[in-house]
Amino acid sequence: MCSDLSYSHWKMEHKPILESFSDKNIIMLFSGGKDSSVALDLITMAKEEFGFDFTAHSATFPNHRYTETEKIRIESYWVKRGVKIIWHDTEEKDDSLENSKNPCFRCQELRKNLMNSILAGSIEDWNSLVLIVSYSLWDIVSYSVEHLLTDTFSNPDQKVSIEENKRFKETFQRFYSFLTMKEGYQIFRPLVKYNNDDILKVVAQKNLPILSIPCAFKDFRPKRILEKYYEKMGLRFDYNQLMRFAKKSLNLPNMSSFTAIGKEDYLTNIF
Repeated sequence: MCSDLSYSHWKMEHKPILESFSDKNIIMLFSGGKDSSVALDLITMAKEEFGFDFTAHSATFPNHRYTETEKIRIESYWVKRGVKIIWHDTEEKDDSLENSKNPCFRCQELRKNLMNSILAGSIEDWNSLVLIVSYSLWDIVSYSVEHLLTDTFSNPDQKVSIEENKRFKETFQRFYSFLTMKEGYQIFRPLVKYNNDDILKVVAQKNLPILSIPCAFKDFRPKRILEKYYEKMGLRFDYNQLMRFAKKSLNLPNMSSFTAIGKEDYLTNIF
């Protein structure tokens, strides 16, 4: 059970991965929230020890969260630590979310499109690319609960294969902390084995600057609603137990089911 999110414990957990990064083109996807801020903190420390470099990219959407004041406050901290955050404007207004049936799906679509545009214009050697994303253990627990409620308990007679269930593929590939994809690029999720309180503890101890403006649409996300329950009940989870349950009871596919997907399909529809 990963209960210690100190840098020393984390780097030992991921040492083989970090040692392979010296000749990689590493892109950190940064939102400014607690998870991505802790991930950026860890990657920044690992950069010095393991001798690699990386770039941090952030989509400034929804607009109401990313005011100039917020960006300057966050950026000024990271600049002092030698990290440059590249802010990207989606050129969309929040009105497009207000008029959407599910604003979170629309937001995710815009972010994916932006990421794909950045990658298409800058990546020449896909074999050297590493994408770092900041899902936590609470995220994947919530995906399990979401699957049980929507696909198992609500529609027990619905015969939809894993290949046809886009949401299943989208969420369950996030259970794996490290994937090497068909074209050679890699996906690294450095926080997927850690609980929310571990992450919040690091934010408080290191006084990491995170976005102070909450998303106006956060209650559309099932995992945000479930987080409130975990907090109320004082719950903590174990990654290995979750993986055993997911494989046995939720039919979690093995890594190869995801790593064999071509990058056009994976990055546009699943990632």
